[in-house]
Amino acid sequence: MRLLVLGGTRFLGRHVAVAALERGHDVATFTRGVSGEPPEGARALRGDRNDPAALATALDGWQPELVVDTSCQTRAAADNAAAALDGVGGSALRGYAFVSSLNAYRDWPPGPIGREDDEPTWDTADDDYGPIKAYAERTLAAVLGDRFLTARAGLIVGPYDPLYRLGWWLDRVARGGRVVVPDARGQPMAMVDARDLATWLVDMAEQGRSGAVNATGSAGMTTLGEVLDLCRDVTGGDAEWVAVAEEELLAAGVQPWVHLPFWLPAGDARTAWDVDTTRARELGLPSRPLHDSVADTWAWQRVSDRPDVPPGRDLPGLPPEVERQLLAAR
Repeated sequence: MRLLVLGGTRFLGRHVAVAALERGHDVATFTRGVSGEPPEGARALRGDRNDPAALATALDGWQPELVVDTSCQTRAAADNAAAALDGVGGSALRGYAFVSSLNAYRDWPPGPIGREDDEPTWDTADDDYGPIKAYAERTLAAVLGDRFLTARAGLIVGPYDPLYRLGWWLDRVARGGRVVVPDARGQPMAMVDARDLATWLVDMAEQGRSGAVNATGSAGMTTLGEVLDLCRDVTGGDAEWVAVAEEELLAAGVQPWVHLPFWLPAGDARTAWDVDTTRARELGLPSRPLHDSVADTWAWQRVSDRPDVPPGRDLPGLPPEVERQLLAAR
């Protein structure tokens, strides 16, 4: 079938394109063309999603039967996709899988998040990430109806990850020595490998599934300490964990999630990772061993030009001078 990936050159979108090509689909990607080329075998369509005419112009009569949308970052992008695809071949469009976020929920973080239909989503007009995702869900669902599935993704990891969160830990742990870590090794975590999510999104589009799905790993699947230990295992480093209490980290200006990726203050961590993924499991969202995700990310990092952080984002990671300060006190 003809499958359109909105996105398709970076991280999740790239994995979607690869998964679709492996299924034998006729794959096209739609991007601005500033983040590289799609995988070999996919046709590259160019345009800016914020331009109302761009998608229809790029399609130029090529009518997708399936769509996986990994790149909707603005309200205009949602409006334009809905308008361009509304009339595509009448009933030719069989399934549209949209990558949303847990941030679409009004009460996350800190959560917890129960079944999808029981939790309110944002309905405000501000241009923050969560409200934009919730708006896109409503806009596209209004046009596509029961052909539309929204995957509210949580933490995504794996090769080609441009956000450099797991990547920062891998690099820092590989350097070895004494490493500042939060005194919260038991903090629960949940994540999904981009390759598992990508394959599943293609499945959902093929099957014409609809509704909302919390598309992340199962609650309690791992802990921060287990992730750090995996980073040490796969890099072969001799890192020594130096645990620092939350109060001291905050007093030193350490920003949760940003300076120490994956770390959340205890008040948030108790509930932020508690997300009901029953429907995702029922619909077959896979979960490969976390060791494989960490090891494959490290293998990719060792041969890639990184970090490939999107424009407008700062590099994550603990500033060296702050790390030296914290280590000197021990």
